[in-house]
Amino acid sequence: MKAEKAYYVCSECGEGSAQWLGRCPACGSFGTMARESREPPGRRSALSAARPLRMVELGDEAPRLRIGIPELDRVLGGGAVPGSLVLLGGEPGIGKSTLLLQAAHALSAGGARVLLVSGEESASQIASRARRIGCLHPELYLLCETDLGRVEEVVGDLEPRVVVLDSLQTVRCPEVDSAPGGVSQMRESVLRLQVLAKESGATVFLVGHVTKEGLLAGPRLVEHMVDCVLYFEGERFDSLRVLRAVKNRFGSVSEVGIFEMTDGGLREVEDPSRHFLDRRSEPVSGTAAAVVMEGRRPLVVEVQALVVPSKLPAPKRVSTGIDQRRLAIDVAVLERKGRIKLDDRDVYVGISGGLRIVEPALDLAVCAAVASSRRDRALPAGTVLVGEVSLTGEVRPVSRMEERLREASRLGFTRAVISAGSHRRARLSGMEAVEVEDVKDTLVCLGIYAQDR
Repeated sequence: MKAEKAYYVCSECGEGSAQWLGRCPACGSFGTMARESREPPGRRSALSAARPLRMVELGDEAPRLRIGIPELDRVLGGGAVPGSLVLLGGEPGIGKSTLLLQAAHALSAGGARVLLVSGEESASQIASRARRIGCLHPELYLLCETDLGRVEEVVGDLEPRVVVLDSLQTVRCPEVDSAPGGVSQMRESVLRLQVLAKESGATVFLVGHVTKEGLLAGPRLVEHMVDCVLYFEGERFDSLRVLRAVKNRFGSVSEVGIFEMTDGGLREVEDPSRHFLDRRSEPVSGTAAAVVMEGRRPLVVEVQALVVPSKLPAPKRVSTGIDQRRLAIDVAVLERKGRIKLDDRDVYVGISGGLRIVEPALDLAVCAAVASSRRDRALPAGTVLVGEVSLTGEVRPVSRMEERLREASRLGFTRAVISAGSHRRARLSGMEAVEVEDVKDTLVCLGIYAQDR
C-alpha cells in the first residue's frame, strides 16, 4: 500500500506546502505550518450543475428576514438575507451564544422555523440557559451534533429558515482526515455550509473562535468565503457589548449594535448617547464632550484625559478606546501649535463607557481634554467639540454636522465648537456655534490657552 504523502497548510492564511516550513512563504507567520490531509480527489461541488442565466431575466432580490432585534438588524443591513452565511466572532464568554439564542427565539416568535446546532454544549445546558433568559418557543429546534453530514440531513428533513451553528471549530467532515478545527476541516465545512445555504435558501449563522490577538481563528479563507463577518466586542468587567460588522456583502460595515449584558440576557441600549455620557452637577477638568458617527447614528461621548508629571525619559502616551498613534499626533500638535507643554508629562486618554472610536472628528475633543487636564481648568458647561485636527493645527470640518449637533442639542448641550467651514450647517441645529480656525483659537475660546510656555 502506498504511503500517504505529507502535506502542510498554514493555519493563518491557508497556504499549502509539500514540506514543513518554519515560516509561511505567503503571510510570513512563524510556526503556523501544520500537517493536513489533501482534499479528496474527484469530489464535485453541488453548485457545478448550475447553468448561465440572462441577468435581465432574473427577478428582484428576495426580501430580507427581519430578526426582531433592531440592533442586530441594523448591523446586518436591515435583516438577514436568505441563503447567506454569517460568521460571528468574539472572545470567550462575551455573549455570542446568548446573542444568537435570543435571535433564534425572536425569529421563532416571528413565525420562522429555526434549527440551533451545538457542538460545544449539551442539550440540558442550552435548555437551562434558554429558560433563564426566556427563549423557549415551539418552532425553535435543538440538535447537539458535530458531524456535518448529519447536520445536512436534519436540515433537509426539517427545512428551517435559519440555522445557527455553534461553533465552526467543533464541526467535522468524516471525509477529511484531520481533527476538528484544522485548516482542512474548516475550509471543507464552510464550503459545504455555503452550498447548503444556497440550495436550501436558509440563513446560516456560524460562531467562530478568536485568537489571543483578537482575530478570528482559522485560515483567512474562511472570512473570504462567508457573506458577512461580525465581531462581538466588550470588556470582561463591563456590561457593555458592541456588535460591529467588518465585512458585509449586503450592507454597510460602518453600523454598530450596542447591547448591555444583564442577568436575563442581552438588552438593547435604547439611548446610547446617555449611556456613554457621564452626568455631573459641575464640569471637571480633563473632560470634553464630542459627537461621533457610528454608521448613520450620531453618538455623544465623553473624552477623559489625565496629564501627570513623568519620571521617564520618554513620557507615556496611553489611550483606551482610540488609536494610540492618533493620540500621539494630537499631543504633538497641541504642544507645537497650542503652546501646551507636554514633553515632561505622561498623557492618559480614554473614552467613557468602553466604546472604541476611529473617527477623526474626535481629535478636537481629545486636544481640549488634554489641555484642560494640563491647565487644571474645566471646560465651559454645555459645550461640545466636533472637528478633525490636521498636522498644521487647523480644525477641519466633518460630515453630517447637522445630525451631530441635533443629537447634542437633544441631550442639553447649548454650545458647539466647530470648524469655521461648518458654520452654515451649524445654524440649522439651533445651537450657539463657535467658529475656530485652529487649535490655538479653540483653546482661547475655551479659556485655557497659555500665553507663555
